[in-house]
Amino acid sequence: MRPNYIFLARFTFLFLVLICAGNLAKAAEGYYYQLKIYHFKTDAQQTRTDNYLQNAYLPAMHRAGIKNVGVFKPVAGDTLGKRIYIFIPYKTFDQIKKVDLALAADQQYIADGKDFIDAVYNDAPYTRLETILLGAFPKMLYADVPQLTAKKADRIYELRSYESATEKQNINKVKMFNDGDEVALFKRLGFNAVFYSEVLAGAHMPNLMYMITFNSMADHDRLWKAFGNDPYWKTLSAKPEYQNNVSHIDAIFLHPTDYSDF
Repeated sequence: MRPNYIFLARFTFLFLVLICAGNLAKAAEGYYYQLKIYHFKTDAQQTRTDNYLQNAYLPAMHRAGIKNVGVFKPVAGDTLGKRIYIFIPYKTFDQIKKVDLALAADQQYIADGKDFIDAVYNDAPYTRLETILLGAFPKMLYADVPQLTAKKADRIYELRSYESATEKQNINKVKMFNDGDEVALFKRLGFNAVFYSEVLAGAHMPNLMYMITFNSMADHDRLWKAFGNDPYWKTLSAKPEYQNNVSHIDAIFLHPTDYSDF
């Protein structure tokens, strides 16, 4: 009987390796995202960073092959401090490093961004830079520019972060979005998503992040009410296997800048 157990163990191990390899191959097909958050103490810092992003960084990113870069600021009344959010989609993980090297060799970028790039230590254009690395969900493998009709100044971009108590519970919440078709529910109700992703590296882990958009705050309230009352959501959220998989939620309301591609 012992040889049979050994054979079964080896077969099971090989089967699991093949499944993992298949999952990695599927993950490789999706985009990676970088979310950069500049923090400021003064309006002057924010203005310098705005000028750099609009006149140097975005044009250079476009030259490097990144078609769309999102730049967002918190809506009026936000209490979390002065910040600018930059969202960058990459087709592959390697592209992140390649684009950095391309910018380092781009003389036009270096000239256009000189005030920001060559800032001295005691006159920095920002207080701190935070970077979050994200991997696209299988149910939405690439970022999408939302189809909104309102003026950019009136649009609401909601960046949501779902933290979990453990990595296993975070995997379960990611599964709820994908296998549970929570992503499809958002799409059916008209939430205009920019992206859905798992956080691969960041200050608050384990967690996932996604961004949904609206023409107005009134649309935001109407759609979230529809979401909460939807029969599919009520059934999905009541399933025993999906209980207690989120320990903390942050929802940040943003406006796109005039020069944002998203």
